[in-house]
Amino acid sequence: MSTTATPLAPTAFYLVEEEHHAPGGFTHLGFWIYLMSDTLIFAVLFATYGVLGASLAGGPGPRDLFDLSLVGLNTTFLLISSITYGFAMLAVYAKDQKKALQWLAITGAFGAAFIAVELYEFAHMIHEGAGPQRSGFLSAFFALVGTHGLHVTFGIVWLVTLMAQVRKGGLVAANVRRLTCLSLFWHFLDLVWIGVFTFVYLLGVLR
Repeated sequence: MSTTATPLAPTAFYLVEEEHHAPGGFTHLGFWIYLMSDTLIFAVLFATYGVLGASLAGGPGPRDLFDLSLVGLNTTFLLISSITYGFAMLAVYAKDQKKALQWLAITGAFGAAFIAVELYEFAHMIHEGAGPQRSGFLSAFFALVGTHGLHVTFGIVWLVTLMAQVRKGGLVAANVRRLTCLSLFWHFLDLVWIGVFTFVYLLGVLR
């Protein structure tokens, strides 16, 4: 009597369906932890500027370099971008994809304008011989303001990426969660900039 061997079932090395998790719980917690770590970074940079802000090494100081009208315009760009992002989130919660994308695009445009003005300011200062190597004050200034500018640049890249994801996949739960995290990040940068404007630019010119 002959027996026929039964073929073994293939082993699956992947999950057909992802396990169900509570929506957004760990993502939001992890992102808040990241924001706290970023807060520490900016706290160190503010403290460094506080220590080195008066170390001019015989070079130009805040009154000689800062143009409050230009910085005020740049501050307006960033504050408006925070408002437009709020409008984008209202459209997201209303499930209006078209309006959400429009407001996100406007937010990105204001963010890009902020970076353009900041780069112009840096280029002008360096052209005048006030680069980061000139004094302790300028080293601390470029480190603090430049780090914030890099964060805004990263935020714009993240924003454009999410716009592409929303355009492709719609306002699904995962995209809404990502947009919410970016909203926290964007408003956080707005708060940091208010500190920069007050502590670095305004007090620097007034003292």
